[in-house]
Parts: sequence; structure tokens; C-alpha cells
Amino acid sequence: MTLDRRQFLQGAAFVAAASAWQGASSEDAPAVVVSIDTREVMGPLPHVWEECVGSDRAAITLRESWRHDLERWHTEAGMRRVRFHGIFNDELGVYPAALPGRSPSPNFQNVDQVYDGLLERGVSPFVELSFMPKRLASADRKFGFYNANVSPPTSVEAWADFIKTFVVHLVERYGLTSVRDWPFEVWNEANLSPFWSGTQQQYFELYKATAVAVKSVDPGLKVGGPSTARAQWVPEFTAYCAENNAPLDFISTHVYPGDSQQQLFGAPAGFAPSDIPVEAVRRVRQAMQAARLEGLPFWLTEWSSDSPAMIAHVITGCLPYCQAMSHWELSGTYEEIFVADYILREGNNGWAMMSRGIALPQFNTYKLLHALGSERLAAAGPVLASRFGGRSTQALIWNLAEVTQQSGVPIWQAHAREVKGEAKQYRVQFKGARPGQRLQVRFVDQERGSPLPAWREMGSPQYLQADQITLLRQRAEIPPPTLMKLDREAAVTLLLPPEGVALIELL
Repeated sequence: MTLDRRQFLQGAAFVAAASAWQGASSEDAPAVVVSIDTREVMGPLPHVWEECVGSDRAAITLRESWRHDLERWHTEAGMRRVRFHGIFNDELGVYPAALPGRSPSPNFQNVDQVYDGLLERGVSPFVELSFMPKRLASADRKFGFYNANVSPPTSVEAWADFIKTFVVHLVERYGLTSVRDWPFEVWNEANLSPFWSGTQQQYFELYKATAVAVKSVDPGLKVGGPSTARAQWVPEFTAYCAENNAPLDFISTHVYPGDSQQQLFGAPAGFAPSDIPVEAVRRVRQAMQAARLEGLPFWLTEWSSDSPAMIAHVITGCLPYCQAMSHWELSGTYEEIFVADYILREGNNGWAMMSRGIALPQFNTYKLLHALGSERLAAAGPVLASRFGGRSTQALIWNLAEVTQQSGVPIWQAHAREVKGEAKQYRVQFKGARPGQRLQVRFVDQERGSPLPAWREMGSPQYLQADQITLLRQRAEIPPPTLMKLDREAAVTLLLPPEGVALIELL
């Protein structure tokens, strides 16, 4: 479709949108056509992106700053669960040395504080069963700032007994109905040596013993794996479970846009970073179908992007394959490798989507996604369209840019954000809507819904004062919506910078 440039520039809708972002010339921006049929429902739109969000480790959830960030995730973005490592780390004292005159036994006092803190904020745990208590470990192999023991157990039977005791405690404290809604995932990224010092076979044996122990408490509890990096081990894992009668209720794995395509696909396949997660989860689904496990849920329990448009693109691409997605990670209160010496910085800001209550564009993108409805509408172009209860219509559109992304390997390296993209005009047509209908548009990009412009105005301080944090929290909010009307063709025209997203809501 060729746009009439004079009509385009004279439209009040375009003027309002273009004035909201000063980083591009509307006359030079290429045009993109988006079409939405408000009358054609394609089916439900499950908010798979709200099923879970990732975090550092169990002990970090006891921090005030982390809990404040979690509250925002739940109340503003609808997040249901949180997944983190290390519920059995020795820093929580889960299996302490024996006291004089007493035999050693598990101690779940701090575990209760962790899970109580989630439930008090309306969020459930996604229970990652890791890492190895020193008392059960076969070695002293450690990972990370918090010295997680990543060794196999000395005795798989003793580990299984410990798991059963743990699950019984959860059921007794929180009730069977609640715990049945908590997925149990066995370990984290056992295919990477920093997280598991054993072999693949040892992990598979650990998985079976763990799954059997969980199911022995109640068959309705859900357990799964292999929780691998780079979507690896899935065919081998499903074959092992089938051959050894190991319980399996869901498949989980991790993929990042910055992952090596050689390691993911066996060859440098040439996919753009934004398409790497989508292609990887498609292949996992194929492997599940080959193993006759197509009916099982598939949890992408780690993935990440710091680009609003890439987040929208990946989520939309993964909808046919995933029942749940867990973006890594919710908070800058994060110490997997070391304690960060910044709250904000130029270039790569790590994986956090919020820090000290200061929202980054990634978090604000999830706020816009949360506003989408429960029914998916037919649409063409870079768009995810929906409606609520057969009435109001919402459409999230995006200007995809390929942006350098971190790999899933947890190494915090600052680097420049290389962005390959340009500003574009979007002609968004709503079939079935009436000309002149009112609408509102909310924008998120690297300028709007971002604290970085205000932080730079402050001189880019490393250590933020309390009043600066307060101001940055305010300046990072999504700007008030732009009020507009559909033109005589029941369309609206917007300008988006590279990486930008916009939520259009018909009123």
C-alpha cells in the first residue's frame, strides 16, 4: 500500500504521534501497514508472559528492595509466579550441621520466610529445586557470589528423602490445593558446568529420584525439567524419562537471543537475534511431538531482552509453542556473580527490568502487554491485537530493531548497545471500527517510559541520592496516553523509533 504523503502529513493523528518522539524525521521514515479486524476472533489470547518472571536466588527475596520490585510486577504487570535459584543454598541454613545432643535434620524456617513473602504479595513460587546442601553433597564445587554447591549428592536416596521431607512441609504449611499450582523444576542448567559438576546421566538419575519423591507426596503435584541452557538435552531427557518410567508433567528449558546458534542449532543458522528464541522453542516443540509428548506444557523458564520491540516480537512468535514464559529477571537486586556497582549505566544494563523501583523500558513493555485482552483478533503486520469480552479493542504494535543481546551465561559485561533499525511510520487500520472513533496511545521506547534521559541530565551518577531515585521513578513512568481519533478510513498513523512499541486502545 502506498500512502498519500500530503494526506499523511496533514493528519492530526500523525502530528500528535510524531511530536511525542523527536528522534526521527517523519518525511524520511519508511511506511509499514498494519491491519486489525475487530470482528474476527482467532481464539483465546493466553497471557503466557505473565505466568512467571525470573530472579536471582531465594535469599535475595528477603530484601526490601527486591520485594518492592516484586510488588510492582504483580500489581502493574499481572505476574503470577516467580522463579529463582538456591532454595536449598547453605546461606538459608536448610540443612545445618548437627547441634550438640541433636541429630541433624532439615530446617525450613528461612524457606518459610521466602515463600511467605511471595504469597503475602499475591505471587506464587515456581519451585526450582536447587542447589545441593553441603551435608548431602559429594563434593565442594561452588558457583557464584553466594557459593552455591553444584555437586551431585553423595546418595541419591538421601537426596530423595530430603526432597520428600521438603514437599511434605510445603503441603502441611500452605495446603495441597495451593502447592498443586506450584510447578517443581529439578535443578538449573545442568548442561552447564558452572551449575552442575556431574554428568548428564547423573542429572537424569537425580531427576527421576526427585520426581518420584515429589509424586510420592501427592500424584497431583507437577514436576518437570530438564531446565537446560540453550534448549539442550530435551530429546535425551524425554527418552530417558520414557525408558525409566520417570514422572514428567512439563518440559522446561532456556533460550536467549544472544545464545550461540552453533550450540543451539548445530550450525551457524543465520537467524537474527530476535528470531533465535522463536526458532529454538519451535524445535523443542518438534522434539516433544517426536517423543509423543505434544500434550505436555512447555515452560520457557528463562529468556531475556532489553528491547521493547524484541520482547513483543519474541512473545508473539512463541505463542503457538509455549504455555508459559519467564523473563529473566525482575529486579536489579541481583548478586549471581557479584554485587553490581551501579543502579543505571550506559549500554548494557544487565538483565534487570527494574532497579530500586526505577522501571526500565522492558518492564514498561510488560505493563502494556498486561493491558491486552483475553481474545486474540485477526491481524497482519507487527502487531498483537485483542479485545475484552467482545467489546474494547487493544493493539500492541512494534518497530523491531536487531539489538546486541546478552547470552544466557551469567557474565555481567558492559557493552555498547548496537541497534540496527530506523524510525518507521505505521498506518494502523481497524476493520469494523467506525471513522472518528476515539482512541488512546501509550508509547514505550528508549526515551519514553525510560529513566535514562533523566539520569543523563543528572550527569549519569554511579551512586544515586534518595531524591534522585524518587525523581527517576517518576520520570521512568509511561507518559500519559495521547488521545486521538480514527480517520475517515478507520485508521491511525503513528511514528515509532527503532525498538519502540505502542499500545492503541479504542475507546
